[in-house]
Amino acid sequence: MDIILHVGAHRSGTTTFQQYLRSQFTALEAQSLGFWGPLRTRKSVFPGLFATPSIPKNARRAQGRVQIHLAHAQNAGVRKLLVSDENMIGTSRHCLRQSALYPAIGDRMARISAAFGGRVSRVVLTIRAQDLWWASAAAFTVARGHPIPSSQQRDQIAQSARTWRDVITDLACAVPDAALVVMPFEHGAGNPNLLLKAATGLDVPLGAQVPWLNRSPTARDLRGLLAEQGADISEIPDNPLRWQPFSQEQTTQLRENYADDLHWLIAGADGLATLTEDDTRKRAGTSQPAGHMTRGHRYNGGQGYMAHPG
Repeated sequence: MDIILHVGAHRSGTTTFQQYLRSQFTALEAQSLGFWGPLRTRKSVFPGLFATPSIPKNARRAQGRVQIHLAHAQNAGVRKLLVSDENMIGTSRHCLRQSALYPAIGDRMARISAAFGGRVSRVVLTIRAQDLWWASAAAFTVARGHPIPSSQQRDQIAQSARTWRDVITDLACAVPDAALVVMPFEHGAGNPNLLLKAATGLDVPLGAQVPWLNRSPTARDLRGLLAEQGADISEIPDNPLRWQPFSQEQTTQLRENYADDLHWLIAGADGLATLTEDDTRKRAGTSQPAGHMTRGHRYNGGQGYMAHPG
């Protein structure tokens, strides 16, 4: 059985992609593709996998649980298993706390690779321009009651030497026998079928319009949410646009970092990863394409179903 991991990153259309997979249940099942989403992985498959060294028994049990689930899938006739859960590499909240992109990705993915018995054949990562990724992550976490990143945190993020290149390098080291595919969010936004093809090689038509799910709130919406929580809204502007907590200078630095990351990927990524792009688009965009602006709903809506009876 071919095991493929879609690990995010967060804020790059993961919920939309998982909803698309659920909507294509029949087509995926007909091609012997199984799907595990966050509801399944976080509740039934991965709990205990990231136990601390002081309680290794939980980690061993979690590894055994993963193998049991794999056996059930294989017995059900699944030839390709796509596991999509952005929390495999960490959380956006942890990134904000550490002022760095996925600092624990190496350890987490090494544990996941071991739990799958070293059978992972491909890992797919979606990256996004850092100025927009950090702004979206901040808006998402602040809307859920976490504090607004301080000026010191924002400066540390902008000045951090850790970029997507480091994330990809850590990921490649953690899962050395798997092919690593990287897709820029700007090339696949609104087209989850392109991500499915990059991950599995399967070409499933998009069909009906896929709504843009779990999008970050606008500045005005965020003000309203904070006001309901009794929080300070003075740092959030009252406008219908995307909230951008970083200064122009910080934004410029983050954009330069992303340009360097893309240049490295286009040049071959030191043989560690393959950059997959949508050749039908003439240029990259910075926002969702027209026709995909449907307001998102709250996570998660049953993303854990598999496209097979197992």
